[in-house]
Amino acid sequence: MKREIEIKNWNRKDHFEFFSQFDEPFFGVTVRIDCTEAYEESKKYGYSFFLYYLHKALMAANEIASFKYRISEGKVFEYDFVNGSPTINRENGTFGFSYIEYQEDFKMFCEVARIEMERVRNSTGLMPAVSGENVIHFSSLPWIDFTSISHARHFKFMDSCPKISFGKMTEMDGKRTMPISVHVHHALMDGLHVGQFIERFQEMMSGVNG
Repeated sequence: MKREIEIKNWNRKDHFEFFSQFDEPFFGVTVRIDCTEAYEESKKYGYSFFLYYLHKALMAANEIASFKYRISEGKVFEYDFVNGSPTINRENGTFGFSYIEYQEDFKMFCEVARIEMERVRNSTGLMPAVSGENVIHFSSLPWIDFTSISHARHFKFMDSCPKISFGKMTEMDGKRTMPISVHVHHALMDGLHVGQFIERFQEMMSGVNG
């Protein structure tokens, strides 16, 4: 379900109208996340580390209203929740986009994700069988300890979905860290909201209220 935001009464009215005119309305930041506890937790219980941090990222995003805002035909809507659309790598070096419905329960999320990941890995297509506006586009680059990242963009296609990328986990002095890049539509949110997401994601990765 979704509800329309009345732009004329929205406290972001001027921001929305200003940044909606940009050819490139997305902005992004890259930070390092301490994933020591999250990695140890996932390995202790035999969880997929990828699914572990993907679920935490979706949990954090679903707590922040601006990450559930989408633009459609010039209007702004807030969805009740958002799902994940991560890239899934195949053994032949290609990848496919997936669609994983968000589940609050991690074990249920893993079951839904594994079915979808298996489908993508056994296919040759690029696009997911199901899609929609209420998704976050995720990608994982476990080979690269990146410090910044950019995305291919089709400017004629009106896209307002956040894009979150995860990089290579590295270890130093017993501490594991991983870069994460967050790109969002500036008409829908600012650095404050991205900061809120990063802070909440870090808390969850550290086992705080998550």
